[in-house]
This record gives sequence, C-alpha cells and structure tokens, in this order.
Amino acid sequence: MSTKTPWWIRVPVLFFLIFGLMEFFIDSGDKPAIIEYPITQFFLLLVLMILIAIELILASIENIMFQTLSEEGKERYLEAKSKKYEWTWAKNLMKNLTKSRSIEREGEIVLDHNYDGIRELDNVLPPWWVYLFYGTIIFSVVYLVRFHVIGDYDQAQEYEQEVAAAQQAIEEYKRTAKDLVDASTVEFLSNESDLAAGEKIFQTNCVACHTQDGGGSIGPNLTDKYWILGGGIKNVFTTISEGGRDGKGMIAWKQSLKPAEIAQVASYVISLGGTTPANPKEPEGEIWVDPNAPEDTNGTESETPPTEQVSDSTEVAMQ
Repeated sequence: MSTKTPWWIRVPVLFFLIFGLMEFFIDSGDKPAIIEYPITQFFLLLVLMILIAIELILASIENIMFQTLSEEGKERYLEAKSKKYEWTWAKNLMKNLTKSRSIEREGEIVLDHNYDGIRELDNVLPPWWVYLFYGTIIFSVVYLVRFHVIGDYDQAQEYEQEVAAAQQAIEEYKRTAKDLVDASTVEFLSNESDLAAGEKIFQTNCVACHTQDGGGSIGPNLTDKYWILGGGIKNVFTTISEGGRDGKGMIAWKQSLKPAEIAQVASYVISLGGTTPANPKEPEGEIWVDPNAPEDTNGTESETPPTEQVSDSTEVAMQ
C-alpha cells in the first residue's frame, strides 16, 4: 500500500480542493461562502477530520498487512518504500536540451590544449540555445518583410488601434457598471432603454410636483430653458441626488435611487427640453448656458427670468 505522495501533501490538497468546490457552487454574493454562511466552517472542519481519519485508517491497515509478511517480504517492502521516485522524463528532457556529458564521459571531449593544468572540453552548443537563436533569425526576417518591405501598420497606427480598443472597453465597462457613476462622471444617456427606464422612474416619483409631461406644478417647468440650480446632465444629476435648496427644494434621492437610476431619470429630464406641455408653468430661474458649448458669435446675453420664483428648477421633485 505504498504511495508516491506523502500524507502531508494529500490531506491539504484534498482539503483545499473541496474548499474550492464549495466556494464555486455556493452563491454567497460578494463575500466568501465561509464567511457568509458560518455552517460551512463546521462542514470544512468535518471534512478535515474525515481526511485525517482516512489517513490513520490507511496507516493502520498498512501496518497490519506489513506484520503479516514474511521476513523476506518485509525487506522487499521496506526497500521499495524507501526507494525515491525519480522524474525520469524530466532528466531525459534536460539531457536532450543540453546535450551535456556526465563527468565519467568528459574524457571523450577533452581537447589537447593545456593551460597550466587547465584543460578544455569540446562541449557542443546547447540545443535549446541553438533553437532559440534560429527562432530569432526567423522572427527578424518575418518582421523585416512585414513592417519594412510590405509596409504593414506602424507605431502610430498601432497606438490609435490600442486607444480605440481601450475606449471601446471603457464604454462596455460603463454599460455593465453603471452604478459607479457620480456627478463628475455622469453622461447623458441617449439609449432608448435608458430613457424609457428614466421615464418610468419619473412617472412613478416626479409627476406629483412636475406633472406627467414635465410642465411643472409644485415644482418648476422642466421643458423650458430656465433652471434654478443649473441645467445640463451633471447639474440635474446633482440636484436629484443631493436635493434642491434647503427648505424649498425637493428631497435628496440618493438614498432611494441607485446612481444608474438617477442618471437615467436625469437624462429623461434633459430630453424633455423643448417639448410642449399641456399647461406649462411660468419660467423660473435663469437661462442656463452650457459652459462647454461654442461661444455665441452674436454676443447676446442670456435672458433674465421673471422675478417670481417659487421653487427649484432642476429639482426633479420626486415626492
């Protein structure tokens, strides 16, 4: 019953294999299953005890079987058990890759040169080094033909390709990790699915103060060019997330809505601009001009709103 693998290797390997399978099959969210479900700790302890018990049973069986052997059999068993396992294939592979000679056979390759008692061996170049050298020659020829003869892409084109691929990866990441967005990174969501989701949130939470078409009631009109706390996706996102003016504006919705949902409803509010509501409320605030937009060549100043201001403008009041 001699085995090539000692018990102090078998037990940890089997234990961590079972541990890995447990973590793979048990859905515990972001936390490891061993932390999320304390019962798994008892399970792993039981597994460890069973593995140790199996090793003790095997050792006992081996000892009993050893005692039943004859003296000659015992000697052969002990000799076989004490024999070390040799990686024959690894030794042969190393021998083929290096073509080295054993010390006993060095006399076959000794040269006649003798320098103060130091003699020279005529060893061949290691095959692995020779193959690698030939490989570099082949690579250099292919590289020369591809980039200097045929004229494939250059470094500038490769850089542009890498930047384009990175930008695509960033966009994909944004689509799959929308809840990481904040006021500094939010962008207008023009996808129909996002706008539809934003409309649903708006109709559920905002119509009490802004009406279904955004014309305004308790809250301001969201379809005109006038804003109290600033327009644009970043300002609207901030107002929805943090709330309106103290004592006058709407509540902060960051505790009720996820960042992705705030971005969706903010994008929907922006999309209401320029529409014609049934009963639009009088403008409030000031005309908001995007600081990143091209300058007006006519030099006209933004209009001032009516003096009467009742409530916040970017407050997508979702009561």
